[in-house]
Amino acid sequence: MQLVQKYNYADLKRQDGAVRLYLTPDGESLPSVTTVLSKTKDKSGLDRWRKRVGEKTAEKIIADSARIGTALHLYIEHYVNKHAYKDLTEIGVQAEKMAQVIIDEGLKDIDEVWGSEVHLYLPGKYAGTTDMVGLYKGRPAIIDFKQTNKPKKREWVQDYLMQLAAYAHAHNHLFDTEIDQGVILMCSRDFIFQRFELTGENFTRALDSFMKKLDLYNKSII
Repeated sequence: MQLVQKYNYADLKRQDGAVRLYLTPDGESLPSVTTVLSKTKDKSGLDRWRKRVGEKTAEKIIADSARIGTALHLYIEHYVNKHAYKDLTEIGVQAEKMAQVIIDEGLKDIDEVWGSEVHLYLPGKYAGTTDMVGLYKGRPAIIDFKQTNKPKKREWVQDYLMQLAAYAHAHNHLFDTEIDQGVILMCSRDFIFQRFELTGENFTRALDSFMKKLDLYNKSII
């Protein structure tokens, strides 16, 4: 795996509030991909889970997951850029072990890294940050890293797959590329590695599903 500065990626300013917005070089404030998906998601299952485990427990699980996810991304980002990083908190130690699983099992299939924590946007539509852009198994791809409390089935990660397609679509517009694949590299709390690849018709369907959700989101804020 080698670092190749192939494109000049913009550093977008992010505004966090009720919704996450990105400020583009053209002065547009665009909703993040994750905001679009969150605001159009059926939350009935999440509501049932909150009631089952209790609000206090649910909030702790969500907060811990977010902290582990942040730490995991930092470990991988520093590894890719060949910088030392250490977090000695309980969360940090857990995240380091999970990141190492992804590094050992997933990064071996990445030939080139064109960018890490890459800001992308589709003018007038949406913006966001993907974990990595580069060559995966010899082909251009959008790559995201995920933590999970337990292993997931493919049907449970449809939002993640839509993220990949949305980021690829934005990259293709900005840089005249033809990225048509993505991959999720995931590790669970008990260190089980999973990968979910998005190619071909599945990629096309994921992008179509995201654009429909974007339409729903835009209608909801009018």
